Amino acid sequence: MAALRESVRHWPSATFSRTLKDELRELPAGVLPLSAGTRQGGQIDENDRVITVLAVQDREGSILARIGVFFTETVGGCSCGDEPFDEPAYCELRVTIDKATGEALFTPI
Repeated sequence: MAALRESVRHWPSATFSRTLKDELRELPAGVLPLSAGTRQGGQIDENDRVITVLAVQDREGSILARIGVFFTETVGGCSCGDEPFDEPAYCELRVTIDKATGEALFTPI
């Protein structure tokens, strides 16, 4: 589970979305469940991921955000000599952030 404590500190200010995007971009590869956005079973290249905040809601003990993540899926070639190729990919996730701890849960939509 990832901690998004800076985002909680910026809630509900005008800088929340920017802070959330910054923290999400800094997460190590593999934390966001981006496999839900792959279409050809390829490898996920998170080096160039772009995150957009689509919606945010205040819940009693948590912040609920819907985000979109653009990334690259690298698809391996077949055994007939095709080279691997890159495909643009997109995934929407629900991010539930606990206001007390900053712990975040990511759920594919």
